[in-house]
Amino acid sequence: MTQHGPRTRTVGSRIADSPQEWEVTATEVPFEGKKTSVRTDDVVMPDGSVVRRDYQVHPGSVAVLALDEEDRVLVLSQYRHPVRQKLWEIPAGLLDVPGENPLHAAQRELYEEAHVKAGDWRVLTDVYTTPGGCDEAVRIFLARDVSVAEGERFEVSEEEADMEHARVPLPELVRGALAGELHNNCLVVGALALSAALAAPGGPDALRPADAPWPARPFRP
Repeated sequence: MTQHGPRTRTVGSRIADSPQEWEVTATEVPFEGKKTSVRTDDVVMPDGSVVRRDYQVHPGSVAVLALDEEDRVLVLSQYRHPVRQKLWEIPAGLLDVPGENPLHAAQRELYEEAHVKAGDWRVLTDVYTTPGGCDEAVRIFLARDVSVAEGERFEVSEEEADMEHARVPLPELVRGALAGELHNNCLVVGALALSAALAAPGGPDALRPADAPWPARPFRP
């Protein structure tokens, strides 16, 4: 009996994800919430079979790794009910408006959650948080030249009313992530990405500009 396993191919040292869209024969939306929904698609597989895939439809998010003049990262602690933990995170939020410019959303979140503004913005990295079960795409920005924002602090409520704020050296965040002490996706990915960027030729200045295209969530200028 012949068994067929995963294909193996030789690639160069540089790889990249590629867009594909397999045929969908039927779609249902069994749940629709305030910001997200659940979709069920019947998807045609390469062998011709049809399988059902349930996944969360998400508007997308932005997150900000803000680095102060002492090379400390602005972090905050917030209760996350689904995992029953209070997690240390970086400022982040939803793309509430379809086509919203992610930089504008990131600047808003940094102001609302940390009452901070930044003079220099770069795209640190783009990720899908859980592509096996959710289409959420997140753009993580690096913000430098930070200072206190003008005006009144944004009024917080619900889980955000219990937030704690801190400024932590980047190496400590990397240590905590590798030790299994820090678990927030954007914090871990952002800290490791910045650590890699600092060691790369050109450093953070070689990162993509803040208005770099984002195919996962196209936006208006």
